[in-house]
Amino acid sequence: MYIGLISDTHGVFDERFKPFLAPVDELWHAGDWGGDESFPARIEAFKPVRGVYGNCDGSNIRYAYPASQCFECGGIRVLMTHIGGSPGHYYPEARQLILRYRPGLFVCGHSHILKVMRDSRYNLLYVNPGACGIQGWQLVRTALRFRIEGGKVSDMEVFELQR
Repeated sequence: MYIGLISDTHGVFDERFKPFLAPVDELWHAGDWGGDESFPARIEAFKPVRGVYGNCDGSNIRYAYPASQCFECGGIRVLMTHIGGSPGHYYPEARQLILRYRPGLFVCGHSHILKVMRDSRYNLLYVNPGACGIQGWQLVRTALRFRIEGGKVSDMEVFELQR
């Protein structure tokens, strides 16, 4: 499966991300959607979406998406939540979820910092796509796309937009 990954849109999904994300089969959103009531539907109209809500999201997002979710994709167990921390410094609730579900891929957002790294302690790939929106301090907005097949993540690519 070919996956597009975004987070922290905070109500902004720039059209310039769409050509990069157009080939993916599914779009994952790691929380802090933001925007008005119709914002999630605009993203969902572009691609099938799997996501979680973030700390800045209102009730419309919280009713539509869970705080975290664990699922299988392409032979790998995926755990997604918004506030995750990072390897060696996981947020306590995220660490509990990691211990409970033992994912091979851990996806989170919140920090607005793009980071992809192997966590040998928990035998997982940690992925934070950074921030796709314009709220926050980041100078570059980012999105990721990658393939998941046979229990492996491959062909990871980054798209960057100057703020």
